[in-house]
Amino acid sequence: MSLKIAMQMDLIENIDPKGDSSFALMLEAQNRGHKLSYYTPDTISLRDNILSANVAKIEVFDKKKGKHFKLEQFERINLATFDVIHMRQDPPFDMNYITYTHLLEKLHPKTLVVNPPFDVRNAPEKILVTQFFDLMPPTMITRDRAEINDFRKQHGDIIIKPLYGNGGAGVFLLSAGDQNLSALVELFEQSFVEPFMVQKYLPDVRKGDKRIIIIDGEAVAGLNRIPADGESRSNMHVGGRPELSQLTKRELEICKTIAPALKKRGFIFVGIDVIGDYLTEINVTSPTGIREIKRFGGPDIASLIWQAIEKNRAAFTV
Repeated sequence: MSLKIAMQMDLIENIDPKGDSSFALMLEAQNRGHKLSYYTPDTISLRDNILSANVAKIEVFDKKKGKHFKLEQFERINLATFDVIHMRQDPPFDMNYITYTHLLEKLHPKTLVVNPPFDVRNAPEKILVTQFFDLMPPTMITRDRAEINDFRKQHGDIIIKPLYGNGGAGVFLLSAGDQNLSALVELFEQSFVEPFMVQKYLPDVRKGDKRIIIIDGEAVAGLNRIPADGESRSNMHVGGRPELSQLTKRELEICKTIAPALKKRGFIFVGIDVIGDYLTEINVTSPTGIREIKRFGGPDIASLIWQAIEKNRAAFTV
């Protein structure tokens, strides 16, 4: 089938086509003969109960940055005229992001929004995962200083991070004897109105923080991200080294355990993070890593995602 597709994402000119998962999805949509368009969320407007945006037809090319796309004229288009919308702008998961989920909810499921906006809104990465506390490392969500101090006394080395951050921003490792905890908590209190996430530090992160891609409830591939020397974060944009990695028995158990919850919410494209034997995050906003997986000889994730989208869309139109 040929579908009319719109990508809601950050500025196309700013992405790195070599590693961007949204770009990989666009390339695959184009290769499959779908009609591809693009817009940024800041142009969305709800007027007279019609949700529209400044949308342009787009052609993408697997070339270096600056040569990777060609846009036609932007026009204000009723978003309900699309068969599928990918909600792919990056977090932070703030009220701006949440507002767009409310607006896109007016379209779904007649227009298939990937992932479903209602369920994305109710499943922030560091909140949804707490439904599976038995799979997680020791974890606490709080703003209470006494609780944080007590947690470190119990667990020693800890990680503290903003609850609604992304990409490793604001993630700190504090050793048991580090005297900067109070100052860091003060900084977090001034910077964030939400509680913080505090976790026991897992030394296994030196072996890697694995991103596992789950499509329509099925685990399909793992990308291990190994932190650079002197860095506790494994995110690739801060120097993490990616490598394709087979899924272990424990990782498959984790995926099987959480799969029913993901399927129930209609999540087609999910990326979970696993360190050692522990689940740390469930990413449903704009998961990444699919170009690297293919580059290292793994499956073509973009193709598998589009197969799932086409199947879900066909089932709705029957």
